[in-house]
Amino acid sequence: MERLAQVRNDLRAEPKRWLVTGSAGFIGSHLVQTLLRLDQEVVGLDSFATGHRHNIEEVLDSVPSEQQARHRFIEGDIRDLEACRQACDGVDYVLHQAALGSVPRSLTDPIGTNGANIDGFLNMLVAAKDAGVKRFVYAASSSTYGDHPGLPKVEEVIGKPLSPYAVTKYVNELYADVFARCYGFQSVGLRYFNIFGARQDPDGAYAAVVPKWVRALLLNEEVWINGDGETSRDFCYIENAVQANLLAATSGSEGANQVYNVAVSDRATLNQLFGLLRDILAERFPHVAQAQASYRDFRAGDVRHSQADIGKARRLLGYAPSHRLEAGLREAMDWYVQRFGNRMSGR
Repeated sequence: MERLAQVRNDLRAEPKRWLVTGSAGFIGSHLVQTLLRLDQEVVGLDSFATGHRHNIEEVLDSVPSEQQARHRFIEGDIRDLEACRQACDGVDYVLHQAALGSVPRSLTDPIGTNGANIDGFLNMLVAAKDAGVKRFVYAASSSTYGDHPGLPKVEEVIGKPLSPYAVTKYVNELYADVFARCYGFQSVGLRYFNIFGARQDPDGAYAAVVPKWVRALLLNEEVWINGDGETSRDFCYIENAVQANLLAATSGSEGANQVYNVAVSDRATLNQLFGLLRDILAERFPHVAQAQASYRDFRAGDVRHSQADIGKARRLLGYAPSHRLEAGLREAMDWYVQRFGNRMSGR
């Protein structure tokens, strides 16, 4: 955490101008919030394809007026090169989070996923390069490891993609590498592993598992687990992802033009996650203690097990996860309860 503390002090002493794409989304809104609290100038870009205005409103409500004044929002689509150019103007660092996420979504709509995640990514690279941006940090994905069975996952060893989404995220890494070689443009890819936390959307067919299950448990609804529940993931709290972005943007040249795992280097099965969520909620809502999960078929395109090696990020970025799974769930739980608890009828 020593390097993170130094980065925070340096940024407060000498504020920069940042662009956060996908700023109305889950991870993007946390990045905006952190940067504003560090007295940075922040430009947000979002088309609201998957982000929400209420996320931006919640962020701005959480900071004083003088920090709110340092925020400018542009409603625009990364598939529009001119919108990307407008957003990149005068920016020091880009934190590119905008994308169409979700493996199942990409199986249903591979063309839409390609348009946002490859065409939009290339637009952002070109716009950032032409604007003279110092460092381009982008959301990569653990899905890039594909069918490679080895654990823990090491950045240099990947398999074949298992979904259109995984293909798009791997292409992002290839484009970033080519721009480094051909144009000397510095970038860093962050392979996120199952990020969770406040403001993660529980709604829709492609909702993340943690908010979806918390809501279902609170409302006494059915909790569905895909497969036998022994599928495992390296669940990573949002504060760890925010830390990785700050470190990646501000690292020395030795940390640039690399991809890094962003995780805690641990695994929990879906059955373990369900039990942990139930136990934490039951401390405040006794009715949850009796909840049982239901099981259905495995989901197409999903890998069976995932766990990251984070040694490279520790070594080159100074990354040190601040929250493991239970600590992150407990910290986020007040937000989940506030969001969903008022829907509990008769309790």
